[in-house]
Amino acid sequence: MAETLTIWTYDWVPAGPRGFVRDLRLRWAAEEANLAYDVRAVPFEDRETNHLDSQPFGQVPFLADGNVKIFETGACLLHLARKSEKLMPRDASGAAETLQWVIAALNSIEMVTVPWWFLKVSGQEDNGLADWMGRRLAQLEAVLSERDWLAVDRFTVADLIMADVLRVPEVRAHGERPASEAYVARLTARPAFRKAHSDQIAHFAAADDEWSNRG
Repeated sequence: MAETLTIWTYDWVPAGPRGFVRDLRLRWAAEEANLAYDVRAVPFEDRETNHLDSQPFGQVPFLADGNVKIFETGACLLHLARKSEKLMPRDASGAAETLQWVIAALNSIEMVTVPWWFLKVSGQEDNGLADWMGRRLAQLEAVLSERDWLAVDRFTVADLIMADVLRVPEVRAHGERPASEAYVARLTARPAFRKAHSDQIAHFAAADDEWSNRG
């Protein structure tokens, strides 16, 4: 009998990040693959130091699968993908095609969008990254204008991670990219995403009373 996965996140976050904390990516993947999982939490308070034995950078999520303990979202997703053909095909060519787009989402797109967004919300609107990000998003738009899925003509974990990178409102609002927008809309309409998103919102909302009492 397969062991239940444990996805670790924070016990609470402020309203702004809810629905975007990256444990959602692992929840979504588990839902797509019908993998049983539990969600456990580390305290948001002192979060940079209170779980360094499990995540050396003090971040979430991290994952436990029996004796396997793993951190970094991309690594966790690829671990889950190896457990289900729904997330990644088993043939060498299809697996490689999926893998390259997972890495592209993290290294070619999110590597630019996250620092751009961080500087923007920090008040540095003209931060020098906008042109670089615009070029990367335009290149991706060209790909998505010609296909519904990134790899093997069907949903894979590559679409999951790319859609989650692209669905950030500030990124979606940066330029006109109809193919990318349709792609995000299609992916976020999937029942597995909706359940994962709803469950994460409920998880953090359940701790609101406790946190308000601390204030």
